[in-house]
Amino acid sequence: MNRISKLCLLVCGVAMATLLLGIVQQNALLWQPAAVVAAVSFALGMKSIPLLRSYQYTAWIIVAVVAGMVYPAAFSHWGSVDLRNKWLILFVVQLVMFGMGIQMSIRDFSGLASTGKGVLIGLSCHFSVMPLMGLLLTKVFRFEPEIAAGIILIGSCSSGLASNVMVYLARANMVLSVVVTAMATLAAPFLTPLLLKLLAGTLIEIKFVNMMMEIIKIVLVPISAALLHDYLKTASPHGWRTVRLMLFAAVGWLVALAAGLWQFFETHLGSPEALESLSVVGFLAAALVVGVLYHVLANRYQRLDTIMPYLSMFGIIYFTAVTTAAGRDNLLKVGFLLFLASIIHNAAGYFFGYWLSRLAGLDKNSARTVAFEVGLQNGGMASGLAGSMGKLGTVGLPAAVFSPWMNISGSILANYWRRKPVEVEETPILNLREAEMLSER
Repeated sequence: MNRISKLCLLVCGVAMATLLLGIVQQNALLWQPAAVVAAVSFALGMKSIPLLRSYQYTAWIIVAVVAGMVYPAAFSHWGSVDLRNKWLILFVVQLVMFGMGIQMSIRDFSGLASTGKGVLIGLSCHFSVMPLMGLLLTKVFRFEPEIAAGIILIGSCSSGLASNVMVYLARANMVLSVVVTAMATLAAPFLTPLLLKLLAGTLIEIKFVNMMMEIIKIVLVPISAALLHDYLKTASPHGWRTVRLMLFAAVGWLVALAAGLWQFFETHLGSPEALESLSVVGFLAAALVVGVLYHVLANRYQRLDTIMPYLSMFGIIYFTAVTTAAGRDNLLKVGFLLFLASIIHNAAGYFFGYWLSRLAGLDKNSARTVAFEVGLQNGGMASGLAGSMGKLGTVGLPAAVFSPWMNISGSILANYWRRKPVEVEETPILNLREAEMLSER
């Protein structure tokens, strides 16, 4: 395997030389495939470089960006299939969120009682610092309205599970991280559209209720299905009976919708908001069915839970490529400024998350945790919302640029703090709950 990795690096070197030659000669037929080959071979060869092994996932995101920039037509349609179709994007994002949800547990919420102060500080910083910093950057760089709205959007989204990974690598407060992520995810359906309405309402049209329902579909529905799978692992006979009754009701509801009930609602309900609410009920019913079916399959195929995170990664790479292709022209105009904005936005999250937590009286390990929770956003949610608006190439563009940098900077900071552990006397005593969570993860 190491030989293959080294061979890939050799291929990367040849491809880079070809790329430079093609650029000098202005030969697109030479430099375009060379750029993709160089990116792919480097991503495959990184295993042989110990310092870069932890960045392989980020490297594949960069591959998606390069491929989307070089061959945008290949990521717009496959035959008659529109790869930017909002329903396809919704399905892919839900798959991503479900794969992430598999890494969560209902027991994660039990840490709320012991981390209340830290959770409150983390949520307050996350939903204030990042949206306001996003707004400030749009004023400084004067992006066009829809791209500016996208920056505010990603700043207004909840933190993702990437923050949990970084906190684990940094050996910070894992319990606090998991609870803040969970609570931010639950708060997002209300706070994200509210913040976007307040801060970006003059840039694009924001339909508060519709966006709230979209976030429920994008985030809460797939995570609910994943948490149902977790619940069924230890469910009592009574719990199983309750789930079966709910399953029959959910299947009946879905069959009725398919048989004509939805057309009835469309005819007799004049309110779009009411129809949107009913669609969410249908999605929740589907989540119940998917959660039970997945649990049955996971019991039969033990490796399924370990495969799902990789499917999530594939989904993120997919919509990164599609978003990049859709917004290629805009990226050529403002790509550098967007990247600079991502660095400032992300660094502000780490800085204010850490120091505001320290000012509020949190210990260093908890402050490090809050820094990650504030600085890292859920790019999948931002992309999904942009796709539902039909503005993947503009509103969704900042998420495609910000997400790779967040992975890189988060890994660098986590490894730095891992090498700089908190003094023993400043470290809170590891309680039994935290020890259990660390051993599980």
